[in-house]
Amino acid sequence: MDNLTPKNIVEELDKYIIGQNKAKKAVAIALRNRWRRQRLSDELRDEVLPKNILMIGPTGVGKTEIARRLSRLAQAPFIKVEASKFTEVGYVGRDVESMIRDLTGLALSMVKTEHMEKVQEKAGALAEEKILNILLPPQKSQRKGSLTGAEEPIDEERQDDNETREKLRGQLKEGKLDNRYIDLEVREKVMPFGVVSNIGMDELESNLKEMLGNFLPEKAKRKKVRVSEALLIIRQEEAGKLIDMDKVVKEAIERTEQNGIIFIDEIDKIVSRGSSHGPDVSREGVQRDLLPIVEGSTVSTKHGPVRTDHILFIAAGAFSISKPSDLIPELQGRFPIRAELGPLGKDEFLKILKEPKNALIKQYIALIETEGVTIKFTEDSINEIASVAATVNEKTENIGARRLHTILEKVLEDISFDAPDMKDRELAVSAKYVKEKLGDIIKDEDLSRYIL
Repeated sequence: MDNLTPKNIVEELDKYIIGQNKAKKAVAIALRNRWRRQRLSDELRDEVLPKNILMIGPTGVGKTEIARRLSRLAQAPFIKVEASKFTEVGYVGRDVESMIRDLTGLALSMVKTEHMEKVQEKAGALAEEKILNILLPPQKSQRKGSLTGAEEPIDEERQDDNETREKLRGQLKEGKLDNRYIDLEVREKVMPFGVVSNIGMDELESNLKEMLGNFLPEKAKRKKVRVSEALLIIRQEEAGKLIDMDKVVKEAIERTEQNGIIFIDEIDKIVSRGSSHGPDVSREGVQRDLLPIVEGSTVSTKHGPVRTDHILFIAAGAFSISKPSDLIPELQGRFPIRAELGPLGKDEFLKILKEPKNALIKQYIALIETEGVTIKFTEDSINEIASVAATVNEKTENIGARRLHTILEKVLEDISFDAPDMKDRELAVSAKYVKEKLGDIIKDEDLSRYIL
C-alpha cells in the first residue's frame, strides 16, 4: 500500500479500463484514504469513516471492473452483490446482512490460503514421509531376541530398509512414482442426520458441519489414488493441522473490518418512485435495511461479530429512470462521493479492443492459438468491429462494451467451429470478412436486435 499513491492506482487501473478518469480518481482517493487512516492515532482512527462511492452510469461502461481491479490492487476481500436480489421474495427478500457474512467467509478463505502457503514446505516433508510409510511400511516389531547376536540381523534389516526408503524417496522426488496407485485413508466429518437437498439446504448442511466441528464423528474412507494426487491430499491435510485456526479467524475478521470492499450493483433498482404502496414499499424497506450496515453496525457471523464501520461500500446504478436524489436521504448521505461514468463510443471501443492488458483481440487470438491456428486482425477489421458495436448500441439497447463480446463471437463463429481441423494455418480477419459476417444482420434492424 505504501507505493499505491492515487496516481499509481489510476495508472494500474488504466492497464485494464479505458477512460472513466473521474471514477478512477474517486476510487484511488478512497483507497489511499484507508492507508492514511492506518497512520493516525488510535483515538482519531476510529473517528475517520470511509468515504463511500456512488457510481452513476449506463451498463457495460466499467463500474464493476473498476471496483474489482481496485480490490485486487489492495489485496482486499471483495464481493459484488445485486441490490435487487434483496427484494426477490417480497418485503423480506434475502437477508441484507448476508453480504457481510459472505465477505467474512471470503476473507477467511484468503487468510487461510496465505497461512497454508507459509507451511507448505513443512507439510510437503510430512506428506512425503507418509507416502513412504505407505509404500514401505515400517517394521511392526523390533524382534528382540534373547540369543546372542540377535541384534545384528535386525540392524542389517534396518539398514536395508533405510536404503530402500532413500531409493524410493529419490524416485518420489523425481516423479517416477506419480502414476503408481496406493490405498489412501481419507477422514471426513459426517452428519449424524440427513438434510433433504433443496434450495439453500446444501449451504445449510456445510454450515452445520463447520459449526459442529469436533463434535461430529469422523468416517474413514479408503480410496485408490495416484501417488501424485495422494501427495496433494496429504500435504493439504498436514498444512491444515500446522496452522492456528484461531489466529486465522481473528486475522480474517480484522481484514474484513479494515480492508473489506463491498460493491452494491443495481442500487437504482431499489429506489422508490414516490408511491407508498406495492413494490415500492419493498424497495424502500431494502434501503432501510442497508442503512445500518453502511452507517456502521455489528453483524453476527459464524466466525464471530464483525463491525461494518470501516468497510468501503461502492454502490452503482444506471439511474436511467430514477435519480440518486430518489434514494432515502439517510442513505444518500452515506455515499458522499459521486462518480459519473460516461457512455462508450467508437473511439473507446477501438481502445478496448487493442490497448488493455486483457484486450479482447488478444484474448481471442490466444484462444484460437490453442488449436494451432494463428489469426491476425487487420487495423481496418478492428475499426469495423468498433464501428458496428457503436452502431448497434445506438439502434438497440446500449449495453456498452459488452456488445463487443457478442460481435466478436459472431465474427469468429466459423473460425472457432472449424479451428480443430485447420492445424498450422494462418488466417487474416479483414474488414471485408467482418462485413460479410455482419452486413445482413446490421441492415435488418429486427434481426440485429435478436442476434447482436
